[in-house]
Amino acid sequence: MQYKAREELITNLQETFQSLMETYDLDEIGMFEEEGPENQYFIGYTIKKDDKAYMIHQQFNKNDSDKLALIEEKWAIETDEPQQLDKHNFMSLDEAFNKILH
Repeated sequence: MQYKAREELITNLQETFQSLMETYDLDEIGMFEEEGPENQYFIGYTIKKDDKAYMIHQQFNKNDSDKLALIEEKWAIETDEPQQLDKHNFMSLDEAFNKILH
């Protein structure tokens, strides 16, 4: 596993905001971050489209130096709607966006 600074990962994602806004005709885009149990950390995007909010993220391992390593390349989708189950195992960001927006 290659560990990177959290700030580097966030900067890399933020640099894609404009192209994602245009490609998927999003209403809003921002950062998603969440600490999980046992050194798990999730980073990705919070997006809004047609008054619905989605969190699209990847899972990382956090080490003792607070650096993060991607666990696997897959993406997951969460919503803020309790009745909807999270969706996992998208092999690309494009696949995840297409699942929720089309």
